[in-house]
Formats: sequence, structure tokens, C-alpha cells
Amino acid sequence: MSVLDGPRKEKRHILVGDAPHWVTVNDAGLLVLDDGRELSETNVVHLPPCVPTKIICPHLTYKSRGIESRNNPQPTDNPTYFMKPVTAINNHGGEIVKPDDCKYLNYEGEFAAIIGKETRNVTPEEAWDHIAGFSPALDMGLHDFRDTDSGSMLRVKGCDGFCPIGPGIVSGVDPREQSIRTFRNGLLVQEAKIYEELIWGPDYMIADLSRHITLLPGDIILTGTPCHSRSLDVGDTIEVEITKIGKLTASIVSGAAPRSRVGHPPSDSAEARRVALGNDERVPNQLKVNYRKAKIS
Repeated sequence: MSVLDGPRKEKRHILVGDAPHWVTVNDAGLLVLDDGRELSETNVVHLPPCVPTKIICPHLTYKSRGIESRNNPQPTDNPTYFMKPVTAINNHGGEIVKPDDCKYLNYEGEFAAIIGKETRNVTPEEAWDHIAGFSPALDMGLHDFRDTDSGSMLRVKGCDGFCPIGPGIVSGVDPREQSIRTFRNGLLVQEAKIYEELIWGPDYMIADLSRHITLLPGDIILTGTPCHSRSLDVGDTIEVEITKIGKLTASIVSGAAPRSRVGHPPSDSAEARRVALGNDERVPNQLKVNYRKAKIS
């Protein structure tokens, strides 16, 4: 049975007291335990809704992001990828640390596909049967490290907690038919109709990756972000909403600079500023967001 089939279903992983529990979400928005108890999500701590062996991310998959970043709606013929360490995973309601010696911590609102069973050498059509569900996600980036790691994005995107995901895993909804919105402190800062902008869907990416890489249950495949990724400040709240799938919330907190002075230092370079602060003049008017007027409904 495909992840797209059937009614909408949502599973979440939460703490009740000190014990982890898997719960479902009913039509009233309450969390239902196996024993029938119903809880409000405001009274629980969420855990990440999967345990990945790998987190794989594409570079540029939304047309407006391609224009903003490369002045081309599709800069490459096929998607290219990088990976986050599994220690990057974070939960709904979690904290994202901005080190005191860094300036440019950027949000990228995305939706994630979570692998449901071992996947190797599948076609795009078959890929849907290998997905457990979808979830809002944030691909956070510390662009002070754009000038190191030979473009691998390891430290830019791989810091601890830089992949918030949740609150749950949703099946029975086609994410390609939804809209994605990111809110900074209640103001809309990213918005896209996924079916209009996403160049390669999760089915294509999973088929592409699984040609030579075995994907395992719980693995996370991020799918990219639309235009207007920008840097956040300590104290900011960042939210990603995928219609009919859910809304993920995280907050930015300050962290001490590392004790050791070895290695490549953070840099406030032209390349770091180009990516972190963006190129608004490249984004066509029809792809821009009205940041002042748009608020969370």
C-alpha cells in the first residue's frame, strides 16, 4: 500500500513522564496512547519521529531558490546531495544552538520523506511504497563555515541539532499538492506551492539515491527549500508548516564558542554573506513573499 493511499494518519513519538510512547493523532488533534488515554500536545515533550541511519539532503530543488542562488530556476540537470550526521536530528519544540563566535545561522523550511522499509534499486513509481510518511523539517545552516570542508557542507549543515523534524509522520497526504510556509517570530518569510516549484519529488530522489545506496527504515530524505533562507538571531522562533501535514517549531538559543582554537575559524566572507543574506534582487516579484503582512493564521 502506497504512503499516498488511504485517509490521513499521523504518528508521533512523545515522552509521557519519563517514558517514550508512540501515539496517534485523532480528529480533535489529541494524542491517543495505546491504552486509550488522550493527551493535549501542549502537555507533552516531543521526540524525533524516526531514528535514521542517515540524513540525505539535496542542494537546489525549488525554482525560486535556484533563481535566488544561481539566477537559474534549474541550475543542474539532476539533483545533487550532501549528508548530515545523525547527531543533527532535533525534535519539535527543540532548541537550535547558535555559537557565540558565529553570525550566520540560516533556516530552510522543507518537508522530509521518511523511509519505511529497506530500499534499494527502485523506480520512482515503486518509491512511494517504501516511504513511511512525511514530516515538516528544518535544514539549518551555519554559513560562517562556507569557506571550509571543500564544499561538502559538513560543518555548515552538520552541527548537532541542525535537523529539527516533526511533530509526527503523516501518511495519506500527497506533499506535492501542498504548500510550504516558514514563519520567523510569527511573520511569513518563505512560501511556495510545492507542485509549482519543486523540480524533483521525493519519489525521484529516492529512486536516484537507491541506485547505489541502501536506504533503511527511519532514514530521512529532505527535499529542499524555496527562496528566502535568511539568518536568525538568538531568541528567534522559527516554524515550518506544510498544509495537511503539520507545523514544526524550534527556537534559537546562544551557545558558548568552542573551547579549542584548532581548525578553520568561522569567517565573515563575501561567500558567507552571499548565501546567508541572500540576493533579493534576483527573485522575480511573483515569487516573493509579503513578509510584513503575512502572519500565522
